[in-house]
Amino acid sequence: MAPRAPLTAARLARAGAELADEVGFDAVTPAALARRVGVRPPSLYAHVRDADDLRARVAGLALAELADAVAERLAGVSGRDALAAVADAHRDYARAHPGRWQATRHRVDHATALAGAGPRLAGLMRAVLRGYGLAEPDTTHAVRLLGATVAGFVDLEAAGGFAHSGPDLPDADASWTWTLDALHGALTRPLPETGDTP
Repeated sequence: MAPRAPLTAARLARAGAELADEVGFDAVTPAALARRVGVRPPSLYAHVRDADDLRARVAGLALAELADAVAERLAGVSGRDALAAVADAHRDYARAHPGRWQATRHRVDHATALAGAGPRLAGLMRAVLRGYGLAEPDTTHAVRLLGATVAGFVDLEAAGGFAHSGPDLPDADASWTWTLDALHGALTRPLPETGDTP
């Protein structure tokens, strides 16, 4: 029998991500992970501090994977194609890795977030949206609009929220395309002036 690979924080994060995809991110605990890798729970604590640290590491891994997927899709595209590349990368990642997708939304402490892939992913989204000629604070508003729209759609789809549509209604893919067209249209229209509404 081959010797067991040594425990490391990176190996535990990877195993935790696989576990999240199988049983859900909320079920990733040191005890569950110890069972998965075949050790007693105290053996984990030389590599992760506690459950929060473990989940933060899984979230960091998932964000790095998602950022890589977005960057790959963005190569050589711009405009609506770039907007779709960002959105499609998120949707495809959520479909392939449901537990890791949940992990990307896990709130971690500020220092962990700054050290991880979250800022890289946000930077890629900002670069796409700056292509629409946006400046601050509109770029930040647009990043939040894009993130909320994609996450909301993906979460509703994953929960079966579109399964109740009748046979004569558009399928989820058609609604996805319509949603991206609507976002692109909103971003290419002149923005309203900020300030008090008369």
